[in-house]
Amino acid sequence: MNGSEPRRLTCHCGRAELRVTLAEPASAARRCDCSFCRRRQAGNVDVRDGDMEVVRGETLTLYQFGTHTAEHYFCSVCGCYTHHRRLSDPSVMGVNVAGLDGVNPRASEPMPWVDGADADELSGAAR
Repeated sequence: MNGSEPRRLTCHCGRAELRVTLAEPASAARRCDCSFCRRRQAGNVDVRDGDMEVVRGETLTLYQFGTHTAEHYFCSVCGCYTHHRRLSDPSVMGVNVAGLDGVNPRASEPMPWVDGADADELSGAAR
C-alpha cells in the first residue's frame, strides 16, 4: 500500500495515535545506522511533513541530539518510538512501520539499511 490513503499508527499502549499518508509502500521500510537509530532498531517509512496528523499525542516525548535538527518522538507511557523528523531532509518524517495498523514488519525482511553514520560525524553525535 502506498500513499493513496491515510493509515493509523499507534504506540503499544494506544495513548499516542497518528494518521499518516505514506509516501512509499510499507514494504519499503528500512533501518538507519546512525548512533541513535541503530540502538532503536525500528524500521521506518517516509511520510511528507504535511501528510501526518497527530490524533492523540499528549504522551509523546521529544528526544534530540547533535545538531537538534532531527526530532525523535516516543510515547512516555509505553516507550514506543512512533516517528521522527529526518536530519537528511527535515521536510520528511520517518514513521515506525511496526506501529501501522495491519502491517507486519517481517514482510519487509531483510530490511535494507541507510547510511546515517556519516550524518553522525557531521553533527558531532556520539558513536
